[in-house]
Amino acid sequence: MSKIRLYLDEDTMSGALLEALLARGVDVVTVADVKRRGFPDKEQLEWALSQGRVICSANIGDFMQLHTEFVSNGKDHAGIILIQQKISAVGDRLRGLMKIIEAKTASDMHNQLEFLGRYLR
Repeated sequence: MSKIRLYLDEDTMSGALLEALLARGVDVVTVADVKRRGFPDKEQLEWALSQGRVICSANIGDFMQLHTEFVSNGKDHAGIILIQQKISAVGDRLRGLMKIIEAKTASDMHNQLEFLGRYLR
């Protein structure tokens, strides 16, 4: 059972969140870390799969559409975690991500889309 490895896109890569995740031992990289700023969302999702990383984004509309497109066409992705804009506090984002990491494995996230808010109730 492998742990979820995260990939934070441009919408979610706050320094404070990154530091907090790293301090808790989470395997996480950002688009800036891997020099992929500005790449289209579809390419980000494909790169995340190639690296075995679950992508985190606040770009809900685009990633919901990509998820549907991938699943409908039999394409795989490593998982998507969508963070609603109303969840802006770093502490809330951290708490939700940690709950997902505790509740799910990397295999559980394969081709799955999760909303962070579901883990903050």
